[in-house]
Amino acid sequence: MEQTEIKRIFEAYFEKYKKTEGDRTSWSAVWMEMTPVGVLEINLTKCPRGTTFKIFVDKRKVTEVMEWENFFPAIEAVSADHPGLYDADKLFSDMEFMI
Repeated sequence: MEQTEIKRIFEAYFEKYKKTEGDRTSWSAVWMEMTPVGVLEINLTKCPRGTTFKIFVDKRKVTEVMEWENFFPAIEAVSADHPGLYDADKLFSDMEFMI
């Protein structure tokens, strides 16, 4: 799946499922993908500082990056460290289904 399509889907998912962090300046949406090799969670947060992605594997934060241009290399690095955990086509097709 292309990066522009991934971004479109995740942004639409965020708009539908975002929750405030309490003060209504920070909003986040979380996607959890359970696979035979583990659990992948991606937290997308938007706040005055910008867009932040927190990536968790089996409930442990493995990385945190700012902005979309840094998300794609980060998720690929997580995928390389945890083979079989991240399948962009499946994950974002499932996410699009939830929109």
